Amino acid sequence: MDVGNLSDLAAGFKDLGADPRIILMVVIGGVLIYLGIAKGFEPLLLLPIGMGIILVNLYPPLMEGAFEGRPEGILAWIYSYGIKNGIIPLLIFLGVGAMADFTPLLSRPIYFLFGAAAQIGVFIVFLIAIAAGFEIEEAACVGIIGGSDGPPTVYITAILAPQLLGPITLAAYAYMALVPIIQPPIVRLLTTKKERAIVMKPESREVSRRGALAFPVLSFVTAAVLIPRSAPLVGMLMFGNLLNVSGVTHRLARSASTVFIDVLTFLLGLCVGALMSAEVFLRPQTLAILGLAALAFAVSTAGGVLMAKFVNLFRKEPINPVIGAAGVSAVPMAARVAQKLGQEANPENFLLMHAMGPNMAGVIATSVAAGIFLQILS
Repeated sequence: MDVGNLSDLAAGFKDLGADPRIILMVVIGGVLIYLGIAKGFEPLLLLPIGMGIILVNLYPPLMEGAFEGRPEGILAWIYSYGIKNGIIPLLIFLGVGAMADFTPLLSRPIYFLFGAAAQIGVFIVFLIAIAAGFEIEEAACVGIIGGSDGPPTVYITAILAPQLLGPITLAAYAYMALVPIIQPPIVRLLTTKKERAIVMKPESREVSRRGALAFPVLSFVTAAVLIPRSAPLVGMLMFGNLLNVSGVTHRLARSASTVFIDVLTFLLGLCVGALMSAEVFLRPQTLAILGLAALAFAVSTAGGVLMAKFVNLFRKEPINPVIGAAGVSAVPMAARVAQKLGQEANPENFLLMHAMGPNMAGVIATSVAAGIFLQILS
């Protein structure tokens, strides 16, 4: 074995023993990998993030030059040319669009209100974060976590507060993975068992092919005109959806929603993990981000549920307010939570497809919220 390699290895073990924080970060990375494998919590992201944390803390040269504009390490290259400029998050959103089904939303446009109401946590926590001492750009990035949508969170943070990209992205995806744990107590607190037991009839209104084709085009045009800075996010989402619904680009839609998005996801995860060195992650600001992100997510969940209850005041045929919680854009976990809670209250309840309406509305609303912040702050 090369003597130089042995000396590098010895130096690495010396650094490991000299800084206990490195050991702690390796443990944190291992816990994320465990949660992904053993518990099934967002494994497509937690495994790469966990591995990225371990790699960068044991071998920092992987990110060498990433923040000086002269990348040398392999992960520094991916970060500098794929994430810092927003390319990978935008392309991931294209894949999300290719997988998206907006039919439940188009069948009942009132679900747009639930997705919009579920953004309340974004703006409330934005104001709280400013009061807590965060810079206004940082506060916007903390608040957007409440939308529970990874690509917009990464995209806006890479532009407005790249120094916080690691902890903010980890918080966003961690809380998305914990949707089945976080949302049920909030929904039960805000609804009665009778409300959760409301049976919703299958949607009888069919969405025409013409309507399915017009929706992504009109959505992008509207966003580009009213909130130009939301155009990249909404545009990629809707372009992916157009590939899906056009009926003539099956291969492109299939590629975008499978191999394409999978490769981008593990590259994103590795780089996000690599941003979490011990000196960056283990500081009070990170704990504040985690706490504020939890608050944003909880308030957003409550906002969707309360909007559904408000709408019911004016309807003869009530909507099960549980589906309002799916207004956060954790697709499809939030919709599955609504289905589970509905069936607990009434075994005849089948809310999944109804909940997908607010769920997809939340995806659009979070992109618009991100665009509003970018429009104002950059």
